[in-house]
Amino acid sequence: MPASWRGLGRILTLAILLAGWSITGLGEPLNEEKPFAEKFLLLQLSDDQPEKQNMVLSVAANLLQHYGPDSIDIEITTFGPGVELLVKGNSRTELIDSLMAQGVRFSVCMNTIDTIERNTGSLPELHPDSNRVQVGVAHILDQVEKGYVLVRP
Repeated sequence: MPASWRGLGRILTLAILLAGWSITGLGEPLNEEKPFAEKFLLLQLSDDQPEKQNMVLSVAANLLQHYGPDSIDIEITTFGPGVELLVKGNSRTELIDSLMAQGVRFSVCMNTIDTIERNTGSLPELHPDSNRVQVGVAHILDQVEKGYVLVRP
């Protein structure tokens, strides 16, 4: 291979690395509250089944332990029947509080909450530290566009 081709190869390799750096957001964190995070995970919960709730919480806890709370940014977004996870009185509130203390965010779809209120006549009381998003699925799409990996356990 001619020397000029090797030089061009090095330049192209450097350009690709720099482009990858800016595309993956290494220059700016996806979440300012987790500036050192290297992994970005969005867990979806759209079921009210206790096994699914336990699984989502377990995945979050296991990943925090595996990577360390500073190296991974985790959000759990609930919509449809999944919002039950964040309704006051859920037996998993202590675990949710523990995960929140380690930086896990919990989002709840307010369209679903509005539907519950219309159907039942009462507004469910939500975990006070949950993040309210108007449209849960739209929020998921926005987070994925930012670079989060979506997992539905």
